[in-house]
Amino acid sequence: MRVLVGMSGGVDSSVAALLLKEQGYEVIGATMLTWGKSDFFNNLKDKLDLNQDKNYTHGACLCPKEDDDVSSAKAVADKLGIEFHTIDCSKDYEEIVINYFKNEYMAGRTPNPCVCCNRSIKFGVFPELAKKAGIQFDKFATGHYARIEKENGRYILKRGINPKKDQSYFLYGLNQEQLSKILMPLGGYTKEEIRDIARNFGLEVADKPDSQDFYNGDYNDILEAQPKEGNIVDINGKILGKHQGFWNYTIGQRKGIGVAAAAPLYVIELKKDTNEVVVAYKENSLNKGLIASEVSFSAIETLTEPRNCKVKIRSSQEPKEAVIKLLQNGKVEVMFNELQPPIATGQSAVFYDNDIVLGGGIIEEVL
Repeated sequence: MRVLVGMSGGVDSSVAALLLKEQGYEVIGATMLTWGKSDFFNNLKDKLDLNQDKNYTHGACLCPKEDDDVSSAKAVADKLGIEFHTIDCSKDYEEIVINYFKNEYMAGRTPNPCVCCNRSIKFGVFPELAKKAGIQFDKFATGHYARIEKENGRYILKRGINPKKDQSYFLYGLNQEQLSKILMPLGGYTKEEIRDIARNFGLEVADKPDSQDFYNGDYNDILEAQPKEGNIVDINGKILGKHQGFWNYTIGQRKGIGVAAAAPLYVIELKKDTNEVVVAYKENSLNKGLIASEVSFSAIETLTEPRNCKVKIRSSQEPKEAVIKLLQNGKVEVMFNELQPPIATGQSAVFYDNDIVLGGGIIEEVL
């Protein structure tokens, strides 16, 4: 069986290719190119040149020094003795991921570009363009820390066994067709084990730092928004201070708000129409639930009745006990057993039954 492995030049995808080859698969490596040649990318590079060290702090998905990652991936492919290709996905990446990121932030929501990229680009456009380029393969594999198993006729997405590295939160949007064609060989390993495997095989990327973020510069570089003065207000509308654009803040933010107070203040709402940032003390910032839209289910066909499960509302958080209920409009209501810190619209709510991903959706409304 021929397997195309998405190789980023990091240790995880490199070891994924190694493990699959050792398991007897015919492995082909390919790197997804996301840095394009349009005016957007040229302007962004100019801002990076002006604002920070030209090393660009490696580790971001959106980075002009993509050639370095390609070189690392190619060196690993050569050591493994496998084919290697590059697939230019930059046009689709800009049209889908970058525009989504801009639109969400400027609408007062907090986007998750990794969720968008995985569903549309990494597990969509990337393998499709590879096939159009004449690369023949039966399965597509990545170095994600998650597991895919087949149970009762459905492909089930499960958490990786290492809670600290589990990446299932970013993958809930994959549909049954996509899951049926994917291999994730790292789901049963810890990060330390993966690095040991890389060292033992002599891969130079064994100690390469993990990727850290979507973009390591100032998000305003991407948004291209001009400063616009607005008010920072409390829950009663009292003006506490000024800001230069609501898009510079995120829900739940506590530091760097720019307002002195007797106790920590938290950002609880971003008002696009009035350019206001609403803040509150902790006791007034907690939420009991949410409404999720654009819902997709993974382990189940749909919800037929309210269900107890755990729900994760940010990538760094452990899932929390909740009851989820399908509404008539196809959205899902989530009610937590305990009050939660500020919930950000635009982020994803992912539903779990133990280590099984039931599904998830985009947080549209906070209750």
